[in-house]
Amino acid sequence: MIVNTSLKSLLLASLLVLPLSALAGWQLDGDDSSVQFVSVKKSSIVETHHFKELNGKISDDGKALLEIALSSVETNIPIRNERMQQMLFNTAKFASATINATVDTAKLKSLAPGKTMPVSSDLSLEIHGSQKSYKADLQVTGLENGGLLVTTTAPIVVNAGDFKLLEGIEKLRQVAGLDSISPLVPVSVKLVFKQD
Repeated sequence: MIVNTSLKSLLLASLLVLPLSALAGWQLDGDDSSVQFVSVKKSSIVETHHFKELNGKISDDGKALLEIALSSVETNIPIRNERMQQMLFNTAKFASATINATVDTAKLKSLAPGKTMPVSSDLSLEIHGSQKSYKADLQVTGLENGGLLVTTTAPIVVNAGDFKLLEGIEKLRQVAGLDSISPLVPVSVKLVFKQD
């Protein structure tokens, strides 16, 4: 009993002398972050869109989470925004898409401001209750005050068919009177995290 109490006291004391940054995670700065995706219609017309509302964090134990509010889709055409919300994403039933990953926080914390490192990560994307894993090539840059900038070095190509979105794409194609809309969607991210 005395040994256990002494051990607990020692562990507590060790935690107290650690710098706060050693126990801290990161919170996403949604205003400085972006998730962009590309649509291709009529085989050759390429347009870039993005989501305006993002939330995310990286916990001290390396669990990374990004939540994308699907109703915040921005295509620069209001009626198209509404059609995507209703016909494609069905935001009344599916409010968000989520991305989960596990990262090495020790390496992230050792990254000095202005220094970069490549990271290959396995991501899990969930949309409409369907889940798929992707290999992502990322670059992480250290920022002031322990912050991080995470960017894709190559787009992640998402197949809408993996998430039961083909019916929605067909509805969009019909209402817009288009010959085709590609189900393959390249996605790029720029994520800014501030240390807690």
